[in-house]
Amino acid sequence: MINFLTFSENLPSNQEISKSQFFSPFIILIQAILSQNKLKLHKQLNKQMQLLRRVYQFGSTKHRFASDITSTNRQKMNLFQAINNALDIELGANPKALLFGEDVKFGGVFRCSQGLNEKYGTDRVFNTPLCEQGIGAFGIGLASVGYTAIAEIQFGDYIFPAFDQIVNEAAKFRYRSGNQFNCGSLTIRSTWGAVGHGALYHSQSPEAYFAHTPGLKVVVPRDPIQAKGLLLASIRDKNPVIFFEPKALYRNAEDEVPLDDYELELSKAEVVQQGKHITLIGYGTSIRVLKEASKLAEKDGVSCEIIDLQTIYPYDGQTLVDSVKKTGRCIITHEAPQTCGMGAELSAFIQEKCFLHLEAPIKRVAGYDTPFPLVHEPIYLPDKFKIYEAIKQSVNY
Repeated sequence: MINFLTFSENLPSNQEISKSQFFSPFIILIQAILSQNKLKLHKQLNKQMQLLRRVYQFGSTKHRFASDITSTNRQKMNLFQAINNALDIELGANPKALLFGEDVKFGGVFRCSQGLNEKYGTDRVFNTPLCEQGIGAFGIGLASVGYTAIAEIQFGDYIFPAFDQIVNEAAKFRYRSGNQFNCGSLTIRSTWGAVGHGALYHSQSPEAYFAHTPGLKVVVPRDPIQAKGLLLASIRDKNPVIFFEPKALYRNAEDEVPLDDYELELSKAEVVQQGKHITLIGYGTSIRVLKEASKLAEKDGVSCEIIDLQTIYPYDGQTLVDSVKKTGRCIITHEAPQTCGMGAELSAFIQEKCFLHLEAPIKRVAGYDTPFPLVHEPIYLPDKFKIYEAIKQSVNY
């Protein structure tokens, strides 16, 4: 409490007083109030950090971006081969690592676990019943007693039977025990996004459902180098991670992937292309589309900065803010339906932080608010022409 008796004693008794004398007690009062408010704020921040540490365990990884890797020992791989290589490295280095899921033993429907059962045996790489809830629960149990559990949900569309286990059990395990116990060594891999013929049950992008859940991390890679480094970082992170793999890129994305064991930093967005007129934000397959749209815009003299979010949650807000403050314009794209998608969250965040720097409204280019179609998939998905049109509207606003 402010001591007003002490305050009143500081008042001068003369009738004739200078301005500095007159305002001095008020300055003392204001300083006391500010000091108390600062102390309260400090205590609140401490409490928030204590609370946050009951939700997440913080740590660091070796490399921030793929460009930081200097290794010359590389091999050409597509996305599924890079993921297979990451799983092979972890199983070889960590005797407590277990890989399991539907059809995982024979290599999985996308061949990501090909050859691993033969190499490490059925005790460590094995099939499970067709029960996503059971896969999730089994992974939580393994992780809680010290194993590194790498669970596979065959399609992201079928992750919903495991929703309760992931959201109410895995994500809250550390928090509800006051940070005494955790299942942080759980990683759930699942396919994600459009594939060209998947229709409504094999094409969904469910990342926004899980990005609303404190205690989880949600990651989507864009290429083979990134996929390997982010997957190894996810497996070794001390928090449960959902790792969504863009199935359209399994065989279409190729790169010279380092054969070494490396990790890429989670919760760090990457500026994959520098620009000065507009910021384009995406993740996964959308980064390719953004690059194609930026080439169209280049012909009009528009310089586009492209940011890959990489970790959907907790996302790197600072990189987004720094870019939008520079360019003054922003477009966000994703395959999932527009309403309540990640674009809505990012748009709100950027608007709150960059309002006075914006030259045009933030625009979203996303999937329609309908179930994912089959015949009309090309119309449903954001493409380079939709994004190019949004760029023109934003620049000409």
